[in-house]
Amino acid sequence: MAPRSRRPHPQLHTLTEREREVLGLVAEGLNNEEIAERLVVSPATARTHVSRAMIKLGARDRAQLVVFAYQSGLAD
Repeated sequence: MAPRSRRPHPQLHTLTEREREVLGLVAEGLNNEEIAERLVVSPATARTHVSRAMIKLGARDRAQLVVFAYQSGLAD
């Protein structure tokens, strides 16, 4: 099976730099508390970044965020 080409999500440009960073951490499998620790922010702030990324990208859940991250090249 041929590898799939990477196609950035059409709304990826609407994410802030921090939201892109959070999207990559979600793709690594980190939960909100782990993201908060990594970024030195509160868990509520991490949750807000995840939520805003989901809204902007139209993601149903975190799993779909992971798919978008891989398709867009924000995760390997």
